[in-house]
Amino acid sequence: MPDIQALVSDLASKLRKRRVQGSYETARLTAELLCAVILQHKEPTTNGAASLIEAVRRVGEQLIAANPVELAVGNIVRHVLHIIREEDLSPLTDIVGELKLSAEDDVEDIAEDENSQKSSATTDGCLLKPPLLLAVFEHLPDSATACQTFSSENIFAGKGKKLKSELIKAVNELIEDINTCREGIAEQAMELIHQNEVILTLGHSKFVKEFLCAAKEKKRSFEVFIADGAPKFEGHILAKELDKKGLKAIVITDSAVFAMISRVNMLCSLYPHNLEVLLNEMRCPSELLNFEEFSDCIDYGIASSSSLLHVVNPAFDYVPPELISLFVTDIGGYSPSYIYRLIADYYSSEDLPPQQKPAS
Repeated sequence: MPDIQALVSDLASKLRKRRVQGSYETARLTAELLCAVILQHKEPTTNGAASLIEAVRRVGEQLIAANPVELAVGNIVRHVLHIIREEDLSPLTDIVGELKLSAEDDVEDIAEDENSQKSSATTDGCLLKPPLLLAVFEHLPDSATACQTFSSENIFAGKGKKLKSELIKAVNELIEDINTCREGIAEQAMELIHQNEVILTLGHSKFVKEFLCAAKEKKRSFEVFIADGAPKFEGHILAKELDKKGLKAIVITDSAVFAMISRVNMLCSLYPHNLEVLLNEMRCPSELLNFEEFSDCIDYGIASSSSLLHVVNPAFDYVPPELISLFVTDIGGYSPSYIYRLIADYYSSEDLPPQQKPAS
Protein backbone atom coordinates (compact mmCIF):
# COMPACT_ATOMS: atom_id res chain seq x y z
CA MET A 1 0.00 0.00 0.00
CA PRO A 2 1.22 3.54 -0.71
CA ASP A 3 2.47 5.62 2.19
CA ILE A 4 -0.35 7.80 3.52
CA GLN A 5 1.88 10.75 4.38
CA ALA A 6 3.26 10.69 0.83
CA LEU A 7 -0.31 10.81 -0.54
CA VAL A 8 -1.19 13.67 1.83
CA SER A 9 1.92 15.63 0.87
CA ASP A 10 1.23 15.08 -2.83
CA LEU A 11 -2.36 16.37 -2.66
CA ALA A 12 -1.33 19.27 -0.39
CA SER A 13 1.33 20.23 -2.93
CA LYS A 14 -1.19 20.15 -5.77
CA LEU A 15 -3.61 22.29 -3.78
CA ARG A 16 -0.86 24.75 -2.84
CA LYS A 17 0.28 25.09 -6.47
CA ARG A 18 -3.36 25.30 -7.67
CA ARG A 19 -2.97 22.21 -9.83
CA VAL A 20 -6.37 20.99 -8.69
CA GLN A 21 -9.05 23.25 -10.13
CA GLY A 22 -12.70 23.42 -9.11
CA SER A 23 -14.69 22.25 -6.12
CA TYR A 24 -15.80 19.00 -7.76
CA GLU A 25 -12.28 17.64 -8.39
CA THR A 26 -11.06 18.96 -5.04
CA ALA A 27 -13.91 17.27 -3.14
CA ARG A 28 -13.42 13.96 -4.95
CA LEU A 29 -9.66 13.80 -4.35
CA THR A 30 -10.07 14.82 -0.70
CA ALA A 31 -12.71 12.12 -0.07
CA GLU A 32 -10.60 9.44 -1.79
CA LEU A 33 -7.56 10.39 0.30
CA LEU A 34 -9.54 10.27 3.56
CA CYS A 35 -10.90 6.87 2.56
CA ALA A 36 -7.29 5.66 2.25
CA VAL A 37 -6.47 7.21 5.64
CA ILE A 38 -9.31 5.27 7.27
CA LEU A 39 -8.37 2.04 5.48
CA GLN A 40 -4.74 2.13 6.62
CA HIS A 41 -5.30 3.54 10.09
CA LYS A 42 -4.07 1.25 12.86
CA GLU A 43 -6.59 1.40 15.66
CA PRO A 44 -5.48 1.19 19.29
CA THR A 45 -7.04 -1.43 21.54
CA THR A 46 -9.29 1.21 23.15
CA ASN A 47 -10.89 4.45 21.97
CA GLY A 48 -10.31 3.64 18.30
CA ALA A 49 -12.81 6.18 16.98
CA ALA A 50 -11.13 9.05 18.84
CA SER A 51 -7.77 8.00 17.40
CA LEU A 52 -9.23 7.89 13.89
CA ILE A 53 -10.91 11.29 14.32
CA GLU A 54 -7.57 12.78 15.34
CA ALA A 55 -5.82 11.19 12.32
CA VAL A 56 -8.41 12.53 9.87
CA ARG A 57 -8.33 15.94 11.54
CA ARG A 58 -4.53 16.17 11.19
CA VAL A 59 -4.73 15.31 7.51
CA GLY A 60 -7.53 17.85 7.05
CA GLU A 61 -5.51 20.61 8.67
CA GLN A 62 -2.65 20.02 6.22
CA LEU A 63 -4.95 20.09 3.20
CA ILE A 64 -6.89 23.17 4.35
CA ALA A 65 -3.65 25.07 5.06
CA ALA A 66 -2.47 24.29 1.52
CA ASN A 67 -5.38 26.21 -0.03
CA PRO A 68 -7.66 27.93 2.53
CA VAL A 69 -9.77 29.55 -0.20
CA GLU A 70 -10.91 26.19 -1.60
CA LEU A 71 -13.86 25.56 0.69
CA ALA A 72 -14.57 22.04 -0.58
CA VAL A 73 -11.57 20.64 1.30
CA GLY A 74 -12.79 21.67 4.74
CA ASN A 75 -16.37 20.66 3.97
CA ILE A 76 -15.39 17.12 2.98
CA VAL A 77 -13.07 16.74 6.00
CA ARG A 78 -15.80 17.89 8.39
CA HIS A 79 -18.37 15.61 6.79
CA VAL A 80 -16.09 12.56 7.08
CA LEU A 81 -15.49 13.42 10.75
CA HIS A 82 -19.27 13.57 11.17
CA ILE A 83 -19.59 10.13 9.57
CA ILE A 84 -17.02 8.70 12.00
CA ARG A 85 -18.83 10.14 15.01
CA GLU A 86 -22.20 8.83 13.78
CA GLU A 87 -20.89 5.33 13.06
CA ASP A 88 -19.10 5.23 16.41
CA LEU A 89 -22.37 5.90 18.25
CA SER A 90 -24.45 3.40 16.29
CA PRO A 91 -23.66 0.32 18.49
CA LEU A 92 -24.70 2.25 21.61
CA THR A 93 -27.88 3.36 19.84
CA ASP A 94 -28.66 -0.27 19.01
CA ILE A 95 -28.12 -1.31 22.63
CA VAL A 96 -30.40 1.45 23.90
CA GLY A 97 -33.05 0.35 21.41
CA GLU A 98 -32.79 -3.24 22.57
CA LEU A 99 -33.04 -2.17 26.22
CA LYS A 100 -36.15 -0.15 25.42
CA LEU A 101 -37.80 -3.08 23.68
CA SER A 102 -36.83 -5.39 26.56
CA ALA A 103 -38.27 -2.97 29.11
CA GLU A 104 -41.51 -2.71 27.15
CA ASP A 105 -41.77 -6.51 27.03
CA ASP A 106 -41.20 -6.69 30.80
CA VAL A 107 -43.95 -4.14 31.44
CA GLU A 108 -46.35 -6.13 29.24
CA ASP A 109 -45.47 -9.36 31.12
CA ILE A 110 -46.01 -7.67 34.48
CA ALA A 111 -49.36 -6.27 33.32
CA GLU A 112 -50.44 -9.75 32.21
CA ASP A 113 -49.42 -11.21 35.59
CA GLU A 114 -51.29 -8.44 37.39
CA ASN A 115 -54.46 -9.07 35.38
CA SER A 116 -54.15 -12.78 36.00
CA GLN A 117 -53.80 -12.25 39.74
CA LYS A 118 -56.77 -9.87 39.77
CA SER A 119 -58.86 -12.47 37.99
CA SER A 120 -57.82 -15.14 40.49
CA ALA A 121 -58.52 -12.87 43.46
CA THR A 122 -61.97 -12.01 42.14
CA THR A 123 -62.78 -15.68 41.75
CA ASP A 124 -61.89 -16.26 45.39
CA GLY A 125 -64.22 -13.46 46.43
CA CYS A 126 -61.61 -10.93 47.47
CA LEU A 127 -59.69 -8.20 45.66
CA LEU A 128 -55.98 -8.25 46.44
CA LYS A 129 -53.55 -5.94 44.61
CA PRO A 130 -50.20 -7.56 43.76
CA PRO A 131 -47.00 -5.81 44.82
CA LEU A 132 -46.34 -4.17 41.44
CA LEU A 133 -43.03 -2.53 42.42
CA LEU A 134 -41.70 -5.83 43.73
CA ALA A 135 -42.77 -7.52 40.51
CA VAL A 136 -40.77 -5.01 38.49
CA PHE A 137 -37.61 -5.74 40.46
CA GLU A 138 -38.20 -9.47 40.13
CA HIS A 139 -38.10 -9.10 36.35
CA LEU A 140 -34.83 -7.16 36.33
CA PRO A 141 -31.50 -9.03 36.03
CA ASP A 142 -29.03 -9.09 38.87
CA SER A 143 -27.23 -5.72 39.07
CA ALA A 144 -23.79 -7.26 38.77
CA THR A 145 -24.89 -9.26 35.75
CA ALA A 146 -26.46 -6.19 34.18
CA CYS A 147 -23.32 -4.11 34.64
CA GLN A 148 -21.26 -6.87 33.11
CA THR A 149 -23.63 -7.32 30.17
CA PHE A 150 -24.02 -3.65 29.26
CA SER A 151 -20.62 -2.25 30.16
CA SER A 152 -18.90 -0.07 27.54
CA GLU A 153 -16.19 -2.69 27.10
CA ASN A 154 -18.76 -5.29 26.06
CA ILE A 155 -20.75 -2.89 23.90
CA PHE A 156 -17.72 -1.85 21.86
CA ALA A 157 -15.65 -5.00 22.18
CA GLY A 158 -14.53 -6.29 18.80
CA LYS A 159 -16.26 -3.51 16.90
CA GLY A 160 -13.02 -2.06 15.49
CA LYS A 161 -13.11 -4.05 12.25
CA LYS A 162 -16.84 -3.53 11.86
CA LEU A 163 -16.47 0.21 12.45
CA LYS A 164 -13.75 0.50 9.82
CA SER A 165 -15.80 -1.53 7.37
CA GLU A 166 -18.86 0.67 7.91
CA LEU A 167 -16.77 3.83 7.57
CA ILE A 168 -15.21 2.68 4.29
CA LYS A 169 -18.70 1.90 2.99
CA ALA A 170 -20.03 5.31 4.08
CA VAL A 171 -17.10 7.27 2.58
CA ASN A 172 -17.41 5.33 -0.68
CA GLU A 173 -21.07 6.35 -0.76
CA LEU A 174 -19.93 9.95 -0.25
CA ILE A 175 -17.53 9.62 -3.21
CA GLU A 176 -20.38 8.24 -5.31
CA ASP A 177 -22.56 11.19 -4.28
CA ILE A 178 -19.79 13.56 -5.38
CA ASN A 179 -19.48 11.79 -8.73
CA THR A 180 -23.22 12.03 -9.39
CA CYS A 181 -23.97 15.43 -7.85
CA ARG A 182 -23.98 17.16 -11.25
CA GLU A 183 -26.89 15.02 -12.36
CA GLY A 184 -28.72 15.76 -9.11
CA ILE A 185 -28.28 19.50 -9.59
CA ALA A 186 -29.19 19.40 -13.29
CA GLU A 187 -32.45 17.57 -12.54
CA GLN A 188 -33.70 20.66 -10.70
CA ALA A 189 -33.27 22.97 -13.69
CA MET A 190 -36.86 22.51 -14.85
CA GLU A 191 -38.17 23.49 -11.42
CA LEU A 192 -35.89 26.47 -10.86
CA ILE A 193 -35.55 28.05 -14.34
CA HIS A 194 -38.77 29.56 -15.68
CA GLN A 195 -39.84 30.98 -19.02
CA ASN A 196 -38.14 34.17 -20.24
CA GLU A 197 -35.78 34.47 -17.28
CA VAL A 198 -32.43 36.22 -17.59
CA ILE A 199 -29.45 34.35 -16.11
CA LEU A 200 -26.02 35.85 -15.50
CA THR A 201 -22.94 33.76 -14.80
CA LEU A 202 -19.22 34.41 -14.64
CA GLY A 203 -16.44 32.41 -16.24
CA HIS A 204 -16.71 28.66 -16.86
CA SER A 205 -18.38 25.92 -14.81
CA LYS A 206 -19.32 22.38 -15.81
CA PHE A 207 -22.11 22.41 -13.22
CA VAL A 208 -23.61 25.58 -14.67
CA LYS A 209 -23.31 24.21 -18.21
CA GLU A 210 -25.17 20.98 -17.39
CA PHE A 211 -27.76 22.87 -15.35
CA LEU A 212 -28.54 25.23 -18.23
CA CYS A 213 -28.48 22.46 -20.84
CA ALA A 214 -30.96 20.42 -18.78
CA ALA A 215 -33.37 23.35 -18.80
CA LYS A 216 -32.89 23.74 -22.55
CA GLU A 217 -33.72 20.06 -23.12
CA LYS A 218 -37.01 20.64 -21.28
CA LYS A 219 -37.91 23.37 -23.80
CA ARG A 220 -37.43 26.23 -21.36
CA SER A 221 -36.88 29.59 -23.07
CA PHE A 222 -34.43 31.90 -21.27
CA GLU A 223 -31.49 34.24 -21.86
CA VAL A 224 -27.94 33.64 -20.66
CA PHE A 225 -25.35 36.38 -20.20
CA ILE A 226 -21.78 35.32 -19.48
CA ALA A 227 -19.20 37.71 -18.06
CA ASP A 228 -16.00 36.82 -19.88
CA GLY A 229 -13.89 36.40 -16.73
CA ALA A 230 -10.75 38.34 -17.64
CA PRO A 231 -7.83 37.83 -17.76
CA LYS A 232 -8.27 34.13 -18.57
CA PHE A 233 -11.59 34.73 -20.36
CA GLU A 234 -13.04 31.41 -19.28
CA GLY A 235 -16.50 32.76 -20.07
CA HIS A 236 -15.66 32.29 -23.74
CA ILE A 237 -15.20 28.55 -23.11
CA LEU A 238 -18.65 28.27 -21.53
CA ALA A 239 -20.24 30.25 -24.36
CA LYS A 240 -18.76 27.90 -26.97
CA GLU A 241 -19.89 24.80 -25.05
CA LEU A 242 -23.43 26.14 -24.73
CA ASP A 243 -23.46 27.00 -28.43
CA LYS A 244 -22.61 23.39 -29.30
CA LYS A 245 -25.64 22.34 -27.27
CA GLY A 246 -27.86 24.75 -29.18
CA LEU A 247 -28.21 27.20 -26.30
CA LYS A 248 -27.76 30.86 -27.19
CA ALA A 249 -25.55 32.89 -24.86
CA ILE A 250 -24.31 36.48 -24.89
CA VAL A 251 -20.77 37.22 -23.71
CA ILE A 252 -20.27 40.55 -21.96
CA THR A 253 -17.23 42.19 -20.43
CA ASP A 254 -16.81 42.04 -16.67
CA SER A 255 -17.27 45.79 -16.48
CA ALA A 256 -20.72 45.48 -18.11
CA VAL A 257 -22.14 43.43 -15.21
CA PHE A 258 -23.33 46.55 -13.40
CA ALA A 259 -25.31 47.66 -16.47
CA MET A 260 -26.90 44.19 -16.85
CA ILE A 261 -27.66 43.36 -13.24
CA SER A 262 -31.06 45.09 -13.15
CA ARG A 263 -32.35 42.68 -15.81
CA VAL A 264 -31.02 39.54 -14.14
CA ASN A 265 -33.18 36.97 -12.28
CA MET A 266 -30.37 34.58 -11.25
CA LEU A 267 -26.65 35.04 -10.42
CA CYS A 268 -24.30 32.07 -10.09
CA SER A 269 -21.72 32.54 -7.35
CA LEU A 270 -19.53 30.97 -4.67
CA TYR A 271 -20.49 31.47 -1.04
CA PRO A 272 -17.51 31.60 1.38
CA HIS A 273 -19.25 30.68 4.64
CA ASN A 274 -16.13 30.62 6.82
CA LEU A 275 -15.25 34.13 7.94
CA GLU A 276 -11.79 32.98 9.01
CA VAL A 277 -10.91 32.36 5.37
CA LEU A 278 -9.77 35.20 3.14
CA LEU A 279 -12.72 36.00 0.89
CA ASN A 280 -10.62 36.19 -2.26
CA GLU A 281 -7.42 34.96 -3.79
CA MET A 282 -4.95 37.22 -5.53
CA ARG A 283 -3.48 35.82 -8.72
CA CYS A 284 -0.11 36.61 -10.23
CA PRO A 285 0.16 40.16 -11.69
CA SER A 286 1.81 38.69 -14.80
CA GLU A 287 -1.64 37.50 -15.95
CA LEU A 288 -2.44 41.19 -16.53
CA LEU A 289 0.93 42.78 -17.28
CA ASN A 290 4.29 41.31 -18.14
CA PHE A 291 7.47 42.49 -16.46
CA GLU A 292 8.61 44.61 -19.39
CA GLU A 293 5.40 46.63 -19.26
CA PHE A 294 5.76 47.76 -15.66
CA SER A 295 9.51 47.48 -14.97
CA ASP A 296 9.87 51.23 -15.50
CA CYS A 297 7.52 51.80 -12.57
CA ILE A 298 9.99 50.33 -10.09
CA ASP A 299 12.07 52.90 -8.23
CA TYR A 300 15.49 51.32 -8.07
CA GLY A 301 16.80 54.27 -6.08
CA ILE A 302 15.04 52.94 -2.98
CA ALA A 303 16.93 50.23 -1.17
CA SER A 304 13.84 48.05 -0.87
CA SER A 305 13.13 48.39 -4.62
CA SER A 306 9.44 48.82 -3.82
CA SER A 307 7.21 49.16 -6.84
CA LEU A 308 5.31 52.37 -7.48
CA LEU A 309 2.71 50.34 -9.37
CA HIS A 310 0.49 47.83 -7.59
CA VAL A 311 -1.36 45.25 -9.71
CA VAL A 312 -4.49 43.73 -8.12
CA ASN A 313 -5.72 40.56 -9.82
CA PRO A 314 -8.48 38.91 -7.71
CA ALA A 315 -9.51 35.38 -8.67
CA PHE A 316 -13.20 35.70 -7.73
CA ASP A 317 -16.03 38.18 -7.94
CA TYR A 318 -17.36 38.28 -4.37
CA VAL A 319 -21.14 38.45 -3.93
CA PRO A 320 -22.28 39.44 -0.39
CA PRO A 321 -24.46 36.77 1.30
CA GLU A 322 -27.41 39.14 1.66
CA LEU A 323 -27.73 39.23 -2.13
CA ILE A 324 -28.10 35.44 -2.40
CA SER A 325 -31.68 34.15 -2.24
CA LEU A 326 -31.27 30.45 -3.16
CA PHE A 327 -28.61 27.75 -2.90
CA VAL A 328 -28.97 24.91 -5.40
CA THR A 329 -27.57 21.58 -4.15
CA ASP A 330 -27.77 18.01 -5.39
CA ILE A 331 -30.57 17.34 -2.86
CA GLY A 332 -32.65 20.43 -3.59
CA GLY A 333 -32.78 24.21 -3.58
CA TYR A 334 -32.64 25.96 -0.20
CA SER A 335 -32.97 29.51 1.06
CA PRO A 336 -30.01 30.97 3.01
CA SER A 337 -31.96 30.68 6.27
CA TYR A 338 -32.04 26.88 5.85
CA ILE A 339 -28.27 26.48 5.42
CA TYR A 340 -27.80 26.19 9.17
CA ARG A 341 -30.09 23.14 9.18
CA LEU A 342 -27.97 21.53 6.47
CA ILE A 343 -24.81 22.27 8.43
CA ALA A 344 -26.33 20.55 11.47
CA ASP A 345 -27.30 17.51 9.35
CA TYR A 346 -23.95 17.08 7.59
CA TYR A 347 -21.41 18.26 10.17
CA SER A 348 -20.79 17.76 13.89
CA SER A 349 -20.64 20.89 16.01
CA GLU A 350 -17.29 19.75 17.48
CA ASP A 351 -15.68 20.14 14.04
CA LEU A 352 -17.11 23.56 13.12
CA PRO A 353 -15.42 26.94 13.64
CA PRO A 354 -17.12 28.87 16.49
CA GLN A 355 -19.11 31.21 14.23
CA GLN A 356 -20.46 28.29 12.19
CA LYS A 357 -21.92 26.26 15.05
CA PRO A 358 -25.71 26.03 14.61
CA ALA A 359 -27.80 27.71 17.26
CA SER A 360 -29.29 25.29 19.80
